[in-house]
Amino acid sequence: MKSGLVEALPMLRAFARSLAGNRDRADDLVQETVMRALANRDKFQEGTNLHAWLVTILRNQFYSEVRKRRREVEDADGLHAGRLSDIAAQPGHLELDDFLRAMRLLPDEQREALILIGASGFSYEEAAEICGVRVGTVKSRVSRARARLEEIMQGGVELPDSSTAKISAEEIAAAMRLRA
Repeated sequence: MKSGLVEALPMLRAFARSLAGNRDRADDLVQETVMRALANRDKFQEGTNLHAWLVTILRNQFYSEVRKRRREVEDADGLHAGRLSDIAAQPGHLELDDFLRAMRLLPDEQREALILIGASGFSYEEAAEICGVRVGTVKSRVSRARARLEEIMQGGVELPDSSTAKISAEEIAAAMRLRA
């Protein structure tokens, strides 16, 4: 098989060049064909036409790459990709801003309890220890804070301007650092 493979190289190059139309691309196809033929030599049946088998491998490789390239878009400068991206249509950032302003409307004790339980993941017992109060007090504060937040977020209370009453990410981060 090896000697037949070497003998087939000029014919493979000519066929690859006729398909690819480019010498470098044709050489790549021939190289890939030889590698696949050697990797699958156990599938070649002695006594059959080696040239036909190699041409079939080369042809299949060529058309597989053509199909693959058809789905690819050359975009060296990123202009095409920039047109594909879309600004999120979800109002999530606005809802988060509203939520943070609503949090600022809560009494300090309720906000602290809610952040310790909800954002920082402390247990009620741990939060009670941090706040220096009983577990029932923390549960009560969290319950009232959740009810108040729901009322505010449902439109029952007008939110202040974001520039005057905004809970900062640093405040939430500070509460979360307490856990560490």
